Amino acid sequence: MTRRPGHLHLNAFLMDVGHHEASWRLPESNPYAHVDVAHYTNLARTAERGKLDSLFLADGPVLWSDVARRPAGALEPTVLLTALAVATTHIGLIATASTTYNEPYNLARRFASLDQVSGGRAGWNIVTTAGLDAARNFNLDHLPAHKERYERAAEFVDVSLKLWDSWDDDTILADKESGVWGDNAKIYPPAHAGRFYRVAGALNVPRSPQGHPVLVQAGSSENGRTFAAKYAEAVFTAHQTLGDAQAFYDDLKRRALEFGRDPGHVKILPGIVPVIGSTETEAREREAELNRLIRPEYALPQLAELLGVDPADLRLDDELPAGLPEEEQIEGAKSRRTLVVNLARRERLTVREVIARLGGGRGHLTFAGTPVQVADAIQRWYDEGAADGFNVMPPVLPAGLDAFVDQVVPILQERGLFRTEYSGHTLREHLGLPRPENRNTAGRRAGVLS
Repeated sequence: MTRRPGHLHLNAFLMDVGHHEASWRLPESNPYAHVDVAHYTNLARTAERGKLDSLFLADGPVLWSDVARRPAGALEPTVLLTALAVATTHIGLIATASTTYNEPYNLARRFASLDQVSGGRAGWNIVTTAGLDAARNFNLDHLPAHKERYERAAEFVDVSLKLWDSWDDDTILADKESGVWGDNAKIYPPAHAGRFYRVAGALNVPRSPQGHPVLVQAGSSENGRTFAAKYAEAVFTAHQTLGDAQAFYDDLKRRALEFGRDPGHVKILPGIVPVIGSTETEAREREAELNRLIRPEYALPQLAELLGVDPADLRLDDELPAGLPEEEQIEGAKSRRTLVVNLARRERLTVREVIARLGGGRGHLTFAGTPVQVADAIQRWYDEGAADGFNVMPPVLPAGLDAFVDQVVPILQERGLFRTEYSGHTLREHLGLPRPENRNTAGRRAGVLS
């Protein structure tokens, strides 16, 4: 097969002591790491040592799951990433933030500030937030409909882009001799009045080093794909098979082209949970050890919520029941529900086995093997047009990230698939993305603006 030009992209998805829900029960795990800045600083520096493109923090405006189940609660990600920005020099810093439970002005300001502090390394993972619990934290009695959440998200992003473009790159003159600090003619208040938002004034943060943060998205439903094709510059996605990943990759690239975008400027990064051992047997034993530590009684209610059924309808040692709600009946995480149902039906898994499969990565591909086998799997998906890279989700932290950086990355580098040094400083440069031109500057040159 002809090698694709360029190299693959790798993002480290960091979650407290690891993505496997039982990782905190291992003797070496620190059950308080989720609020320990030093823990995350160590992880960020490890990822940067491996020359990874970026690191990513998930988030939601709700207390996740039962606190008996695993470490719960998290530091606000843009705050934590600001601390990590001063502890690192190159690695990209991506935070999750909801368009359903924020306002554009405040959120655009936070991300512009992070981009300034980091020297152009910020990214925003745009989510619409599923789940009734989150809605109830924001004076709502019901979850806004899936379609409406995406319509709101589209306007939210449009307003944010206007805010990030409300300063020209050369607005600041700093002319001490004349006493003029900035050029008022190069400030462009959005004056936005739409269905969901009204935002009058310009942002109170100058245009950032990247123009605006890299836009990341993780929804794979029909609405999610359309949204990603229009806005996203990187897409986090979940697939269990090469064929499904290839179909998603082709579909999203086609949709981006239909929006007049360069498909190469939409990087698709499926999740992979690498369980690494010196032998395949050792890797599978590590995976089995983690799965033995899962408490099914904690996981069952979360699975039932995802599927849209009552927990009493699920029996641990039976397969998923017939007559589950279809995707269009789900107002929560539509695409993840379909992935889980398809996985369970395809492999005829019992509910207990489904819980074990989801325990490592919540539906993302879990791969147990040697460093060479992990590298082979990554290369195959990359070479066969299923991914532009991977969202790496270590099952145990920090050990899993250490193993990936020290044992898998060198193999990918030796094969010419991954960088050996950073060639740029911004996240856009790492991803091979252009710096967006200010729409107001372009309009002025074209004579659109007076």
